[in-house]
Amino acid sequence: MAREICLRQLAVRPRTRAELAGALAKRGISEQVSAEVLDRYDEVGIIDDAAFARAWVSSRHSGRGLARRALANELRRKGVDGEVATEALDELDDETEAETARALVERKLRTARGEPDAVFRRLVGMLARKGYPPGVAIRAVKDALAAQSAEAAEFAEQIDADALADAEGDLERDNRPTD
Repeated sequence: MAREICLRQLAVRPRTRAELAGALAKRGISEQVSAEVLDRYDEVGIIDDAAFARAWVSSRHSGRGLARRALANELRRKGVDGEVATEALDELDDETEAETARALVERKLRTARGEPDAVFRRLVGMLARKGYPPGVAIRAVKDALAAQSAEAAEFAEQIDADALADAEGDLERDNRPTD
C-alpha cells in the first residue's frame, strides 16, 4: 500500500522525501513502514532530494523568474534539507540573478503606464515579491527606466540605488520578528 501511494505521488511530479512521508502519514501509514519504503526508494534513486532541488531551482528561476531567497523558501516548504537547498541555490550566481531581474523588468516595462515614480515602485515591488534583494531590484529598474525615455531617464538619474538598497535593508532588519 505504501509503495503504491508513493508511486502514484511520483507519477504526477517529482517529490521530496518529506512530501512523500507527509502523503503516507496522511493515509495512515505507520512511521516504520513509511521509513522502510522511503529508505528503499532512496537507495535505488527513485527519491533524490538533491536532484529535486537542482531541478526546482532551475525550473522556477527560468520559468517564474524567482530569486534565490524565494526559491530557498519554497525548498524549505517542500522539506528539502537546508544544506541540500544551499548547494542547489549556489548554482544560481549573482550575475544570472541580476540578468533575470533585468529581463523581468524590461518585459513588464513594455506595458507599464503611469508616472516614472509609480512605475518604479511597482517594478521594484514586483521584484521584491519574487525574492530579489533591494539592491538588485532597484538597480534593474533604474537601468531599465534610464533606457526607456527621456522623462524616465531623468527620473532614474535622481535615484541613488545604493542608498535606497541600504535603507531597504535597514527596514527589513527593523521589521524582522524577534525570537
